[in-house]
Amino acid sequence: MNISTLLGRAAAVISLLVCTFSLHLSACTGISFTAEDGSYVLARTAEWGGSDLQSRYVIVPRGFRHAALTSTGGTGLVFNGKYGYVGVASSQDQFVLEGLNEKGLSAGLFFFPGYGQYPQYDSTEVDRTVPDMQVVSWILANFSTVQEVIDHFDEIIVTKLFPEAQTSHWRVGDPSGRQIVIEIVDGRTNFYENKIGVLTNAPDFPWHVKNLNNYVNLTFGEADGNAFSAWPDVHRFGAGTGMIGIPGDVTPPSRFVRAAYYQVTAPQYATGAETVMSCFLILNNFDIPIGVERQKDQAPTDIAGATQWTTATDTKGLRFYWRTCWNSTIRCIDLAAIDFSRVKYTVSPLDKVRQQSIEMICVN
Repeated sequence: MNISTLLGRAAAVISLLVCTFSLHLSACTGISFTAEDGSYVLARTAEWGGSDLQSRYVIVPRGFRHAALTSTGGTGLVFNGKYGYVGVASSQDQFVLEGLNEKGLSAGLFFFPGYGQYPQYDSTEVDRTVPDMQVVSWILANFSTVQEVIDHFDEIIVTKLFPEAQTSHWRVGDPSGRQIVIEIVDGRTNFYENKIGVLTNAPDFPWHVKNLNNYVNLTFGEADGNAFSAWPDVHRFGAGTGMIGIPGDVTPPSRFVRAAYYQVTAPQYATGAETVMSCFLILNNFDIPIGVERQKDQAPTDIAGATQWTTATDTKGLRFYWRTCWNSTIRCIDLAAIDFSRVKYTVSPLDKVRQQSIEMICVN
């Protein structure tokens, strides 16, 4: 299949996403933890209200030939991948939004509407051009550490496939526990060390970090120093008073604050596997209920819920996990069991059947 045909098919899907973008949520939430055994786990949700992302998992072999799309229908950067990887793609097989490669490098795309600005498409630089939806694939196929990504990012020019589309930013982490956020603003690439380990959407990452200063009153467990403690009839209703004042809406700033709080108050687990399970439990709090993303009197969309999938990557154990809004059973691909020099390029839906499995309990 040639690039023009691929772009034509992509256009039909992306145009639908673009049309719904301003009306619906694109509310990704990312967290990360280090286990006692040194395992570094990055997890995230992917929300989209308004259309089915048609997500599928992809297994990409080492040496695979990648061809970037361009807004003109031609071919951008072409390269053979150094590493194999596993990821989740949406709308098109080459649009990988989250993934893990055989060296334990994790990368993910998070939507960044209204704040990013890529360089303008330049036909004289087409052989360096990569659309934002293929940046994750470029990272996973070529690099093994965060530092390598930083050192080589200026080798590509990131552009949009469609002028009306919104922009994205990226999270990259490696087994050492180092994590960065990449944002392109006013055509300039910014790398931020993400020591907090949380990422959502707009505004820019430094703004989110600074906004945490508004919530320094939040504490573990119960709030101390109750100003009304002298009044015997005034007391707490129950547990959780340390969280009073935390924002509960689904905007990116509020989700960032909640994710940071849940992350810092969570216990450290012994292993990567235990940490992965903890991440899924924490991210339950960021599932967006059906209807929240709709405008008043707007007809329901074609998806079962706004949080279409949730993933977790164990960068040390080399395991990639996911669940979906149609089936909350956690599934896993063990990258250590894959021979990326021989495996075939594979694409398969995240859900073979979009139905939640139910275990029936028989009582005699």
